[in-house]
Amino acid sequence: MTPEVQVTTGVHGPGRAEIEERTLRTDRWWLMPLGTFLGFSAFVVYATIRAFMGRDYYASPYLSPFYSPCLGDCVSGASDFGQPFEWWPLSAALIILVFPLGFRMTCYYYRKAYYRAFWFSPPACAVAEPHGSYSGETRFPLLLQNLHRYFWYVAVLFGFILTFDAILAFRDEHHEWGHMGLGTVILLVNAALIWLYTLSCHSCRHVVGGRLRHFSKHPVRYRLWTWVSRLNGSHAKYAWYSLVSIAVADLYVFLVANGTIDDVRFF
Repeated sequence: MTPEVQVTTGVHGPGRAEIEERTLRTDRWWLMPLGTFLGFSAFVVYATIRAFMGRDYYASPYLSPFYSPCLGDCVSGASDFGQPFEWWPLSAALIILVFPLGFRMTCYYYRKAYYRAFWFSPPACAVAEPHGSYSGETRFPLLLQNLHRYFWYVAVLFGFILTFDAILAFRDEHHEWGHMGLGTVILLVNAALIWLYTLSCHSCRHVVGGRLRHFSKHPVRYRLWTWVSRLNGSHAKYAWYSLVSIAVADLYVFLVANGTIDDVRFF
């Protein structure tokens, strides 16, 4: 006869109140993780399809943020930094998406969000998780979460690239300056939200103000630290806003590129 294994972790750990219920919360606590699950899943499905399509990502002068910078075998006019990976047999998006994806996957806010929504670790505050053990981020693959600070530096570079794309969007389809369309506005808004998300990052806060013993001796870094700290309070909102803006920008370029809609020109 197999002896019964006594669970001694989580809510059943020693010293914890003997409450068999998973939670005593009476509100609809499951709405937040459910919404996160649906939102993330929709984005992952859409982004995966678009990344592997390898077409309809450039409608002069608009370049989809999923394919920027376009370094593979790109269509004419889409590459502003050369094509060093022209030999790449797959979609050009797969060359660079690992970097913005790595930045978001290791983001402190996103960790909290998808740990709760997909792994139920825990699903919500004051709600017991179903796992019998907990190792945190001390083992592979979660040990890779420590790379977030390095992905941040690459994310800053991508912020400049997307800003450059938005500036180039002030041209017409013949690359003549002095024009502006709805695509220009969408790419500008996307670049702005990407910057807000990147600069509100916890790693950015540490870069500008970390390892300082006396703020009074570093007034410039202290000023930057206070500014980033205010942005950091809305980091979760910027994470969602920028995620939606990327998808919207790509969808608009896709629809214009395949001829489904025409770009709305203001001047």
